[in-house]
Amino acid sequence: MKVRDILRTKGQSEVHTIAPETLLGTAMTILIERKISCLPVMCEKNTLKGSVSDKDIFHCVHAHPENFASRPAAEVMTTDLIVGVQDDLVDYVAGLMTNNRIRHIPIMDGATLVGLVSVGDIVKARIS
Repeated sequence: MKVRDILRTKGQSEVHTIAPETLLGTAMTILIERKISCLPVMCEKNTLKGSVSDKDIFHCVHAHPENFASRPAAEVMTTDLIVGVQDDLVDYVAGLMTNNRIRHIPIMDGATLVGLVSVGDIVKARIS
């Protein structure tokens, strides 16, 4: 099975993203309302710059409880991203996630973000 099969199964037509200047309070609201745990961070040229996960926000809340919500995503986003492509095998992506202790991998088609695969998506794919 390939990553493209996961994306097709998810029926994911849109990846929710934020800009680097998006405030963490706003990012947290999006995560909660959409019931997701990671937001890719895109610059104005639709270039992937990083990602903000619920875990990134938790760390910021712990370090800055008085004003975390007014801090920009760029301040806490992960910038050293591991990305995948639609033709990657699910087992390969599972290995990347396990070996690098990450829960989400942006899926790219050239410079275009086409999806986001979570560890939950990988588990579902492997079970079926």
